Amino acid sequence: MPLDFIPAPKRLPLFWLFFGLTFAFFAVFNWLDQPLRTSAAPSGVVSYELAGSPEAANAMLESWDGSAQLAVAFGLGLDFLFMPVYAAALSLSVLLAANRRRGGVWSALGKALGWGAFLATGFDAVENISLFHILLNGALSPMPQLAFWCASIKFALLLAGIVYAMFGWLFRQK
Repeated sequence: MPLDFIPAPKRLPLFWLFFGLTFAFFAVFNWLDQPLRTSAAPSGVVSYELAGSPEAANAMLESWDGSAQLAVAFGLGLDFLFMPVYAAALSLSVLLAANRRRGGVWSALGKALGWGAFLATGFDAVENISLFHILLNGALSPMPQLAFWCASIKFALLLAGIVYAMFGWLFRQK
């Protein structure tokens, strides 16, 4: 597990710290996302991340005024600070859940998903660079497709970790 080096008594308080920071970031992102919700981007920046084609991404860019595009740029930059926060929160939650059950497949899965939280940040970074490129240069292939696949893998890794952590907390063995 990536955060196994943290002493056991410190893990839960650190989880709550990073969990709280995650929600603080979510509040800021929600505020930044409001002007991005248009008919072309009904889910705001998530629509942009998952556009998947130059046509869809360009339609979103055209639906946003200058201040909305500035909000996108600021949010993408802020996301680089958010990445280690959400990865630490999720990895700690997976570590705590893995330690509630002993050994076997459960532990091996926990180890993989603990690393998966940090791997998700790599996909998130590539996605953000692709989205910056689109914002600055227009949606030219392969950038929207690259952003789509990176975002999809990121979301899958994060969702798998969340499901694992919730299952581990709800059905503990110890």
